[in-house]
Amino acid sequence: MIKKVLLGLVAVIAIILIVASFQSDDLNVTRSATIAAPPDAVFKVVNDFRQWDAWSPWSKLDPAMKKTLEGPPEGVGAIYKWSGNNEVGEGSTKLVDSKPNETIGMKLEFVRPFEGSSDVRFTFAPEGAGTKVTWAMQSKKPFIGKVFGMFMDCEKMCGDQFSEGLANLGKVATATPKP
Repeated sequence: MIKKVLLGLVAVIAIILIVASFQSDDLNVTRSATIAAPPDAVFKVVNDFRQWDAWSPWSKLDPAMKKTLEGPPEGVGAIYKWSGNNEVGEGSTKLVDSKPNETIGMKLEFVRPFEGSSDVRFTFAPEGAGTKVTWAMQSKKPFIGKVFGMFMDCEKMCGDQFSEGLANLGKVATATPKP
């Protein structure tokens, strides 16, 4: 009886691994929102890592997260490093492209819970009296990511975080500056 259960378990695991091997290597997450502020106001908030804690959805998941900034305070070469609980993990984000009021490109490097890297891009386009902001991320999924992807919707999970972050970004970008 134990032998049959073990063989059944091995068969289920083998099927999961085979199906996972046919999953896409790519993870693409994109969300957009229109913010009632001009492109320069929204761009300034995203381009400056000193302002990220005010709108990043991950900062709220671990208020005790350790953060360091390296390089210039904003624009190309700025680096944001973090280390926190299991919900936020550890890694760094480096600004690699910054075209005022148009686009910001970043390289996201994860150390834990899983190693990996992603390319992130924010685009800013005038829309009526506001700005359409698009937050996009592309990465390659490691094999373990393909296995997890069979049991959870990683695109939706990250996408929900992006949507929350864009809503927070809207609040920060439209807030009246303090004198």
